[in-house]
Amino acid sequence: MFLIDQWVEKHIKDASDNGEFDNLAGRGKPLVLDDDSAVPEELRTAYRILKNAGYLPPELQDKKEAIELDHMLKSVIPDNPEYCVINRRLQLLKLRLQQAGISMDFLDGRYQHELNKKFNGD
Repeated sequence: MFLIDQWVEKHIKDASDNGEFDNLAGRGKPLVLDDDSAVPEELRTAYRILKNAGYLPPELQDKKEAIELDHMLKSVIPDNPEYCVINRRLQLLKLRLQQAGISMDFLDGRYQHELNKKFNGD
């Protein structure tokens, strides 16, 4: 067990012994845990800390921003000056993601369509 894990376990045990968990909502119910089986064991604690802090790796942040810009672009009239600004930013993100070897299928809706087909049994 890593040092940070031991430190956390000690603090949890001390808090439990002091009754600090007695009045928590959901007491006695099973925890809903993330599946981190694909993450190497030695990186799980660090990844969990980063995730809880709201950190996203740069590639995922770019994908998230591209999706948001794509949605914005669909809601803006093409004659609007903002349309050009949003479209330019989206094209730049697409280029950066493509250069990083990331597929752009997540933007064209095919991926969502294929998922829907699979889950609906079509």
